[in-house]
Amino acid sequence: MTREELPKRFGAGKRVLVVNDTQEILELFTDILEGLGFETVVMSYAPRELEQVRMTEPDLIILDFIFGSRELAGWQLLQKIRMDAALQDIPVIVCTAAVREVMEQQGYLTEQGVLVVLKPFTISQLEESLERATRIADSPERLASHRKMRQRRKRGEASTSERSGDEVGQDA
Repeated sequence: MTREELPKRFGAGKRVLVVNDTQEILELFTDILEGLGFETVVMSYAPRELEQVRMTEPDLIILDFIFGSRELAGWQLLQKIRMDAALQDIPVIVCTAAVREVMEQQGYLTEQGVLVVLKPFTISQLEESLERATRIADSPERLASHRKMRQRRKRGEASTSERSGDEVGQDA
């Protein structure tokens, strides 16, 4: 079955942010994800990456742990995402060849609900993780949190508390 023949079942209406430092990998992910019906946004590591993630408003994030010579950049971005109230509930798939780092952080990754796909991977392995992440993204709690965040953004009320990790969802 070719990518074009894959059913567009679970990706429809979902935006995936893919963060990687290799253009060829970003293009590969774009082909695969769009073949599954996802809207795909790609990003390389940048000094203001957390702001870029917020502006993208992704439903799912695929993140590489290792970014070229900046070996800790992917790990640091994952930590920033999990400490940001506006982003903390977004499902994350770590797609990496950094087996040692994944093993060292297995407890944290499991606790945070981060899914892991080790490179090299097959499309079916990635698809399985995407299906699981989509179920998380579609959970009632996640949808309510995401809806509130988008409403605040539209009203221009994105507060510094969202950026600092304070509680979100409490009305003043």
